[in-house]
Amino acid sequence: MTSVALHTSALTSLPLRARGKVRDNYAVGDDRILMVASDRLSAFDVIMGEPIPGKGVLLTQMALFWFEKLGKNGADICPNHLTGEAPESVVLPEEVAQVTGRAMLVKRLKPLPVEAVVRG
Repeated sequence: MTSVALHTSALTSLPLRARGKVRDNYAVGDDRILMVASDRLSAFDVIMGEPIPGKGVLLTQMALFWFEKLGKNGADICPNHLTGEAPESVVLPEEVAQVTGRAMLVKRLKPLPVEAVVRG
């Protein structure tokens, strides 16, 4: 994991679509989104000022692990939105460090508005 925290991504090569509690989403053409997981920490829907170095990398790697296990290359249980393209391929060379290990290039789909929160 990286020791330098990324609180907020700052990609200039792509238009920012949305900035959530943890992820920053950038438009890649009309059909894809670059999802960058920051190291921001949120609790009870409040974003804290101090990031946790490596948190975004860990979140992305956990998601990719389960997408692999459940998707086309794994058990073929559940399709997912991954394109299979490297996130580094859609940003400028000077922006690669912001996306390496912490970003996913995904298909732009209509979201299913469901949220589950587990506490305690």
